Amino acid sequence: MPKNLTSKNISVTVVKEENSINWELVLNKLKTGLGSDIYESWLKGIILKKEFNHYVILSAPTRFVRDWIVSRYVDKILDIIQTFKPSIQRIEFLIEETKTTSVRTHINKNNKVSVLEDSLLNYNRFNLNNSFENFMVGESNELAFTAAKKVCTQSSHYNPLFIYSSVGMGKTHLLNAIGLEIGNTKKVMFISAERFMYHFVRSIKSNEMVKFKDFFRTANIFIIDDIQFVCGKEAMQEEFFHTFNSLMEKGSQIIISSDRSPANLDRIQERIKSRLGGGLVIDIQPPDLSLKVKILKSKYEAIKKNFNDTCELNDEIFTYLASETSSSIREMVGALNRIIAFSKINNKSPNVMECKRILKDFISYSNNAISIESIQNIVAGYFNLKIDEMLSARRSRSLARPRQIAMYLAKQNTTNSLPEIGRKFSNRDHTTVIHAVKKIEELMKKDNEIKQNVTEIKKKLLNN
Repeated sequence: MPKNLTSKNISVTVVKEENSINWELVLNKLKTGLGSDIYESWLKGIILKKEFNHYVILSAPTRFVRDWIVSRYVDKILDIIQTFKPSIQRIEFLIEETKTTSVRTHINKNNKVSVLEDSLLNYNRFNLNNSFENFMVGESNELAFTAAKKVCTQSSHYNPLFIYSSVGMGKTHLLNAIGLEIGNTKKVMFISAERFMYHFVRSIKSNEMVKFKDFFRTANIFIIDDIQFVCGKEAMQEEFFHTFNSLMEKGSQIIISSDRSPANLDRIQERIKSRLGGGLVIDIQPPDLSLKVKILKSKYEAIKKNFNDTCELNDEIFTYLASETSSSIREMVGALNRIIAFSKINNKSPNVMECKRILKDFISYSNNAISIESIQNIVAGYFNLKIDEMLSARRSRSLARPRQIAMYLAKQNTTNSLPEIGRKFSNRDHTTVIHAVKKIEELMKKDNEIKQNVTEIKKKLLNN
């Protein structure tokens, strides 16, 4: 019987369970695919700590190593993990420092980065696989793609360039591609708004604000991802405003992404909204069927290149996957990985009927996925609250407990990461989400009323 690690309805299993991931095989495939040098330098010390239904937790020896892996190798790691367990959709990291951890990390010369300290200098997190060459263009994203290409050569025409879309539409891919394209000729800075805030807070604590300001205001190209993270954070908004103005005054190109347009950013200064919307604002729409097929075939060819024994899939299967999965590229690739895993295990190429059987649960989950917004609405309605009240900063128990329940249910019933959940709750920190989840788990063990509340809300979610 699997060993329960928590009181959650979805059980958490130890790594050595029957259907668990064979981490040694994962490491061996990484060593073979990436080479011994990269493996010994970066991946050898990565440990599988916990295995959940839809994600895994890995440990890294330092924050620097974690960031380096995330920026360059996490997609490769996820692809290999999915060959063993196709349901895995994401990877989370924790830091487990050892006494022998060096303060200074030396990077292989082949990676074209000199010696860096775990400091402000660790900012660019480029994924070498996310270039213009492998970005699939269709009617839904053609304008965004064209604009991204042009800022690499005609930056003054589109400044700032603001790209927005829902999750999984490729906006981060485009920002990454811009950085890769011009990174060899100009000083490029590519950072998420979340990491910008991390460095901001760190600089305040260490009395290094002058260094922080000088560092971020010297870029020729400033690329910042997920700007919605600054919403509700006044001190960070103030610093971002002045950084933005300084860069514009010196003629630097600014590229920004978000999950919504500048006008729809809540709890953000009007002067910042004005500047964000002062250049070219472009949205990326969900891909149509033809583009989804194109994306799937491209991902499939990349997998075949890395694993020579991959099966052959016909056009009918790609059309089926494109039509039955959601518009999220991540979910489409997850379904594709499940099909490939089946073919490898059974040593055969599946037909459409077999694909339907293999993806029965996946497609059902994808089509009926519960959103954080629906959880918030149902929880607020259950407790006769307004959404704004539940999401407010007020800490009275009548508001805090429903808010914690909503966070708990979001963690249980969606594939969103902890930071993503926090952002949906008025940009709260991921540690707040962790606290909420643990609090509700504890209360459900000893408080029958809370347990009943959660159970009844879950039923409403499923019937919604």
